[in-house]
Amino acid sequence: MSLEFAEQGVASERIVARLRPHARVLFWPSLILIAGAGALAYFSRTFDEEWQNLLLVGAGSAVLALIWLIPLLRWLASRTVITTRRIVIRRGLSTRTRQELLHSRGYDITVRQRALQSLFRSGDVLINSGLEHPVVLRDVPGAEVVQGALHDLMEQSMNPIAARRQRDASHPNDETTVWGSR
Repeated sequence: MSLEFAEQGVASERIVARLRPHARVLFWPSLILIAGAGALAYFSRTFDEEWQNLLLVGAGSAVLALIWLIPLLRWLASRTVITTRRIVIRRGLSTRTRQELLHSRGYDITVRQRALQSLFRSGDVLINSGLEHPVVLRDVPGAEVVQGALHDLMEQSMNPIAARRQRDASHPNDETTVWGSR
């Protein structure tokens, strides 16, 4: 099927970038996991009864695993794929949301950086496509590079009909007009 599109002169869609939010959101859960594992090892023999020690280690391990696993799964469930034709945004653990924006439709791109984000060269990319609320790609690594790439992709995927009209309007007609006659 892609061969048919190539023969017709339509370029196939290629993936330009795959993005996730910055991985620093996993810093605190990972630090809690390491400190909690150390604390569990230290306090694992505090009770006289063996079942109490096993209960402490089991319950503590389950709590630590949830504290670390839930943010990891949320981070893994949020991703953005930028292709040569569109932006595909996927979010959600239990309820999956998929949103697509075509480059040919045109949109406005804004980068917003907080202090910590500018330190890590990440930021929020706001894409205003004329909807009520802009689409926000939260905490994207290399936000300014993403903004530049989206501008380039949007410019490249202009509507071919509009591009042809613009090209035709800029070139004079080949018809020769004689003054005084029609």
